[in-house]
Amino acid sequence: MTLQVWQTSHVSYSGRSKGVLNEMVRMTDDSESARDRRKAERFKVSAPLTVTVGDRKIPAYTRDLSDRGVFFCLSADDSRQISHDIDFIVDLPPEITLSTCCRIQCRGRVLRMEESPTGLTGVAAQILDYSIFRDAMPIA
Repeated sequence: MTLQVWQTSHVSYSGRSKGVLNEMVRMTDDSESARDRRKAERFKVSAPLTVTVGDRKIPAYTRDLSDRGVFFCLSADDSRQISHDIDFIVDLPPEITLSTCCRIQCRGRVLRMEESPTGLTGVAAQILDYSIFRDAMPIA
């Protein structure tokens, strides 16, 4: 695992062990994710997510999130532009981070897509690496 912390506002992660992202979203844990059998615990987090495809920004929102994976929903029309490897950004509000807003820039790999009759597509993606950008915070 590689973990880099810049004093002002940036955390970068790459690897397979528990990361700082899990700690940021731990408060959203519920009994459903506690019963989940995934290798990495996921937390119910509904936050804006933006997938970047070339010059296009595709809006979506998360359903659950961990340091190793994410499940997000977007319109079925937009899902046709999603490929195997993706870049995306998750914006976590202060209510989730318990401090300031933070932006998580991720590189991931699509594992599966689930179409629903509501016109949305769910996407399960493995997070290969991520960087966390926080608003400037005082250092204790």
